[in-house]
Amino acid sequence: MSQSQEERSIRCLVAKVGLDGHDRGAHVIARAFRDAGFEVIYSGLHKAPDEIVQAAVQEDVDVVGISILSGAHSTLVPKVIDGLKEYDAFEDTLILVGGVVPDDDKAELKEMGVAEVFGPGTPMADTIEFVRENVPER
Repeated sequence: MSQSQEERSIRCLVAKVGLDGHDRGAHVIARAFRDAGFEVIYSGLHKAPDEIVQAAVQEDVDVVGISILSGAHSTLVPKVIDGLKEYDAFEDTLILVGGVVPDDDKAELKEMGVAEVFGPGTPMADTIEFVRENVPER
């Protein structure tokens, strides 16, 4: 991380995509990111992939954290990635997925461009450290 990036807060969008209505984990990670000094925007529930892409681009975020428990990760996360690519924002954005994701699907998501998939029970310190070490430089 460069000195200018250390001075700039890491901006994160914590997003709930699709019909998944459980957002306790999203609130917990949003608060942990805020407490770590990140600027955090929470999308709210039931967002379409396009809405998440629009928010990420408009807010010029460094990180998009997608919380998903519905099992639709293989359908919805690629739409977010494709949308970020359409706006040339993919290379500048660290994409994380949190939730219950089978191991085979984790590998598939990473091949698409997801930097990491965090499952239930992942220590917050590990997630925060991952963001600090992997956020793209601007």
